Amino acid sequence: MLRKLFLATAASFSIFTLTAQDSTKSVSISGSVDGYYRYNFAGKTSNNNYTSFTNSQTSFELGMASLRADATALSGKVGATVDLGFGRRAEEFSYNDGNDNVGSGPDKNGFLSLAAIKQAFITYAASSKVKFTAGKFSTHVGYELVDAPLNRNYSMSYMFTNGPFFHTGLKADITAGPVAFMLGLTNYTDQTTATTGVKNLIAQVSGGTKNGKLKFYLNYSGFGGSKAGNNPSGLKTLNQVDAVVTGTISSKFNIGYNGTVQSRKPVTGTSGSWVGNALYFNFDPSEKTGITLRSELISDSKTIYYSTKSIFANTLSVSCKVGPLTIMPELRVESAQSNFYAKKDGSGTKSTATALVAAIYKF
Repeated sequence: MLRKLFLATAASFSIFTLTAQDSTKSVSISGSVDGYYRYNFAGKTSNNNYTSFTNSQTSFELGMASLRADATALSGKVGATVDLGFGRRAEEFSYNDGNDNVGSGPDKNGFLSLAAIKQAFITYAASSKVKFTAGKFSTHVGYELVDAPLNRNYSMSYMFTNGPFFHTGLKADITAGPVAFMLGLTNYTDQTTATTGVKNLIAQVSGGTKNGKLKFYLNYSGFGGSKAGNNPSGLKTLNQVDAVVTGTISSKFNIGYNGTVQSRKPVTGTSGSWVGNALYFNFDPSEKTGITLRSELISDSKTIYYSTKSIFANTLSVSCKVGPLTIMPELRVESAQSNFYAKKDGSGTKSTATALVAAIYKF
């Protein structure tokens, strides 16, 4: 009995001592829940959806339940983030994690529990200008993010869907005056645990004006020198250069731009590139209302990736806020150079239209 009492007292004293040594420790918890109803006007035969996270038709759907913890210690010198997601959105984001479904596509890694981990990483600030991050983290490429509360449109762009989702590895962020740099080495794109020896290089240069009204990000992700059968995509090289620019016009109006070029060289077959450009017009007439028009143009002249030479998609979303709750009705109209979509009777068509209503709660 005395031994148990002694051990308990010693443990309590140790915890107290550690706390006293570092009074800067902090933990913050945040999260979100989202869901939606989607209707494509072609009818029940096809959902006509070729982008991420809204692959449904005439169905009430859960998007994702997300829970995130951010911890720091030693006045922010060290930190850790655990970001968990549950639902179809999270599973599509971590599509390489889990058990294989026979005949459904490339082999998965066999670890079902990893699909719930959107991000898990540790940070170390070597100085005020240099920070290292190790683990799994969302990609730096593109304008949009996996979490619904962080986007002004609920449905996703073609560029988000067909670029990298996340990276697992090591990166360094360096600040040099008004310009910042990032350089990293990771597993093959979108692999939490590697199923190939191919490694991916990531990089970013970012900056902006002193008043913060104009910001730019120049991003890169890619690999080279892969041999036949050495990676799931069958590519010898894959290089993506991406640019994001944001400009604040007034307190109620801002514009975002995302442009990307993805160059693909297969081990055997035709090499080529597809190009994407999108403008985001964001208008906030009041604190409780936001309107966003996304206009995206995809060009693939050699059809090396898409089965049509061009796609033009326009998405109008309205955000109606009631405290932490956002109701978002959305209308999306798309057209393509060829019969990329399906009519109600199943025949091909060059255009389609979709309406959805999403509910997003952030805490």
